[in-house]
Amino acid sequence: MGTDALIQCRDVQMGYGRNVVLPDVTLEIHPGDVLGILGPNGAGKTTLLKTLLGVLPPVQGAVTYPAGREQIRFGYVPQRQVVDETYPFTVAEVVLMGRYGRLAPGQRTGSADHDAVACALRDVGIPHLADRFYRELSGGQKQRCLLARALAGEPNILVLDEPTTDMDLPSERAIIELIGGLHAERQLTILLVSHLLYVVLTLASTVALVNHTLHYCPVAQARDPEYLSRFYGVPVRVCEVGGTYLAI
Repeated sequence: MGTDALIQCRDVQMGYGRNVVLPDVTLEIHPGDVLGILGPNGAGKTTLLKTLLGVLPPVQGAVTYPAGREQIRFGYVPQRQVVDETYPFTVAEVVLMGRYGRLAPGQRTGSADHDAVACALRDVGIPHLADRFYRELSGGQKQRCLLARALAGEPNILVLDEPTTDMDLPSERAIIELIGGLHAERQLTILLVSHLLYVVLTLASTVALVNHTLHYCPVAQARDPEYLSRFYGVPVRVCEVGGTYLAI
């Protein structure tokens, strides 16, 4: 396994308590990788993600961070449905929350934090929405706001949990293009969780196919119809349309 990896697993048992959800997980994540975590609901995607982030301890084995855990900053983008819209936060206030993890206890935000917010809003294309209430935004705009919040913390690993859920096709395509552009510009390492095959096949460089076991492979292999057909147990066809990989 590579010495430049940010995260490594070798024969790790992942699960809850003594209940193993994913056995014998071996993978590594390098700087600039886009790891697509793909699989049906309930297959173990969340278990894998939480274990890689260090939120959930392995049942057996260890997740290691060769560069040092303190050198890794995660930026997390949750599914839009789990964000509480009760409070009347503006877009800028939501994005500023991404800076809180960089502040010492009791420290107030300063000019550097507000500059980072402005930069993140520009990077996702919504600086004009800074003073709008988050709850007034469209689905695509909310996702851009949550991306900006994650970017404001200056992460070196961006974690995206179902980033295109419940979007119409134009918004979905715009978010896919935005994520691809951010990766190219910032050389971010990205962990992308999705149950949508075409999102992962379009954006990922490596793929973790999860269905109570884990198959880890380069994206070129995951685009192979025969490989996907064996994994899903049904015939799968893959075609490319304008840079997007569709599976039917």
